[in-house]
This record gives sequence, C-alpha cells and structure tokens, in this order.
Amino acid sequence: MGFEQPTPIQEKAIPVILQKRDLIACAQTGTGKTAAFILPVLNKISKSGKTSLNTLILAPTRELAIQIDQQIQGFAYFLGISSIPIYGGGDGIIWEQQKKALELGAEIVVATPGRLIALLAGGKMDLSSLEHLILDEADRMLDMGFSDDILKIVNYLPKDRQTVLFSATMPPKIRQFSLKLLRDPEEITIALGKTASGVTQSFYSVYDQQKEALVKHILSQKDYEAVIIFASTKEKVKSIYKMLRKDFDVEAFHSDLEQVEREKFMSNFKNKSIKILVGTDIISRGIDVVGIELVINYDTPNDPEDYVHRVGRTARADMEGEAITFVNPKDQYKFQRIESLIGMEVNLMPLPEGFEKGPEYSRGDSTKKSKKSFSPKHNKQGRSKFGKKPHSKNAHHREKSENKKPQSETASSHSSSKFGNRRNVID
Repeated sequence: MGFEQPTPIQEKAIPVILQKRDLIACAQTGTGKTAAFILPVLNKISKSGKTSLNTLILAPTRELAIQIDQQIQGFAYFLGISSIPIYGGGDGIIWEQQKKALELGAEIVVATPGRLIALLAGGKMDLSSLEHLILDEADRMLDMGFSDDILKIVNYLPKDRQTVLFSATMPPKIRQFSLKLLRDPEEITIALGKTASGVTQSFYSVYDQQKEALVKHILSQKDYEAVIIFASTKEKVKSIYKMLRKDFDVEAFHSDLEQVEREKFMSNFKNKSIKILVGTDIISRGIDVVGIELVINYDTPNDPEDYVHRVGRTARADMEGEAITFVNPKDQYKFQRIESLIGMEVNLMPLPEGFEKGPEYSRGDSTKKSKKSFSPKHNKQGRSKFGKKPHSKNAHHREKSENKKPQSETASSHSSSKFGNRRNVID
C-alpha cells in the first residue's frame, strides 16, 4: 500500500497494542492513527485463527465509521478478515442490511454509539468473545454527549479485554473518563496541537460583509481540484453554498442531509467530480481525502484545537496544502489563542486590490513567545501564489504535482493538554 516507514504514532502505539496493554494515545489528525490501531489488531486476529467477533471500534460520526471500515477492508484484503460498519441515519433497508451482516458474522465491528446501543438493546449482538475495544476520536465523542452511551456499551463487554483510546486532544475530562474504562494504561502523546509542516497558513482581517467577495476572489485565482470551506453553523453553510453554486462546482455538507446524500457528496468529492465542499466541523474529522489543496475557515473556529483539525484536512500524506482564515474584529482574540496553541504567528495577508480596508488586527500578549512564522509563497509583485486561471465548471484540470515534504513531528510521553475542557458548536 506504499507504506515505507511508520509514522511516529504508529511506531509508538503498535508495540504497546501488540503487548496487550491498555493505551491512551494522543495525536493530531493526518498522522496515521487508524493504521496504528488497525494493523496490530489485524495481526493478532490473523495469528489466532478465530473467526468470532474480536474487536469493537467506536467512532463519533457516520463518515468516520465508514472511513475506518474502508481502511480495514484495504489492510485485510489478503487476510480473510471481515468488518461491518454500524451507523444510523439510513433507511429501513440499511438497518436490515446491518442486522443481517451481524448475523453472518465478522471479526471487527465499527460503530457509532447510538446505533450500536439500539442493536444491543434488541439482542442482536453477542459480545462475549470480544478481545479489543477501541475508541477513536474520543474527545469528539465526549463533546457530542456520547459518554453515557459509551458506558452503557461497556457494560455489555467482557471485563477481560484490551481497551485502546485514541484522541486528537487530551483535556482533563478525557483523562477522567479513561479511568472508568482502562486499566493501568500506557500513555503516548505525539506533537499535540501542532499543524502539519506542509501547510502554508495565512489569514485576512475582514469585516463580515467582505467575506463573500473575498472567498469568490480566492476561488477564482486558481483551478482548484479540492477545497473545503468551513463555516460555524449549517445555516451559514447553506448560505455560502447558495452564494457560490452559480460559479463553482460546490456542495453543502450538513446534518440535514439524508445519509445517502452525505455518502454521495463525499464520494463525489473524493473522486474530484465536486471541487468544493462547504461544511461545519462535522467534516473537520472523519474524512481522509488525499490532495485537498486549500482549506478556508470562513468563520474563525471557536476552539483552537478545531483549527488544527480543520487545517489537518490538507497536507495529508506528506503533501503540501494551504489554509486561509477570515478573522473579523470580534474573532481576533480567538485567533490569538489559535496562534498560541500552534506556537507560531500566522501571516496576515493584505486584502486584494479593489477591496476596502479591513479592520486593524492587533496581536495581544498570546503570541509574543512565538518564534516561528508561516507565510504564503509570493512572486516578485508581492502577490499570493494563487494563479491567474479562473475556476469554472468547464475549466481544464491541470495535473497535480506531488512534491513531497517531510513531516516533522516531535514525540513525548506522559504529557497532557493544558487547555482544559473544550467548547464546541455541534451541528
């Protein structure tokens, strides 16, 4: 599959899981976390020769559950090991398909908590043979209110099992919650709060009324193959979609969509038949699309960690990407907290020619200790690296180069986040 060497989280986590130790692992998005827990589990199942249900993986969203299941299918292609995704949001046919698949049997189940509880309550699952419980994106599951559901699920599981918890952040509530599930766990933390080295980051200081024209200007400067635009609410997502759909290949991704529509849009985005996806933080985790060139934060994220997750959609697999954030006057403090978390001052871009002057941006004390700075590449005229080619539905798609840039990560163990509990707007 093109793997040449393990990522830092894989190098640290795989030996611990093979030793059957409980584990708390913290690593940012795009660092190979899924393979870090799937590969050792597949290795153990293949050596055991057993065909009964062995592993339960819990994920916060349908998209992430589907993605994990797809990755398992790829890794296990020659092993004869099967997996089943269990998630809500579908129609009665999908519900029946999931129940039938469980009856036929699988070694691995990937599930969202709500749908799994419904199956357990109906007596449709026998978990007595389970050896591994894996919680992926545990911080997001707690933010979405799944803690009680997870504890209910645990009551159905054998006490003699291995429990592995993966999280992108490690606030105190995650540590407290882990005490209820894990036994004397090993702890691993990899590059907490840092963005990938291949991401060029910049921001504009703007008034809200300037955002529509600015996003159109940015998208028209280059024939982008894959762009994600993040907004704070699904109402804003719908508004941006209506504003862009006349001129660009764009779709809106939000919780009002039926599951079939969500899967269709995501599939179309992956195969590049949709160039631009507008969504809330529901897609800041749980999608793994290589080749996303640009992430635009139409609204500054409320949480600094959410900025890391959004930006983490680009520059995956050691590729390069760009992240642009719109910062209005009331969000300046939020952005200062983001700069403090990522440990660098993000480059402030002047508004393009023809735009009225934006609000003054004043950095507070939060970034004075920052030593690094990321700025976009510029040409001799001082312009951003955006090309001149307009984006249109009929534009010829240029071939993408895959200039790889090594990702630098520092690893440390037994450390926790100092940023406390997270506050999120859940779509």
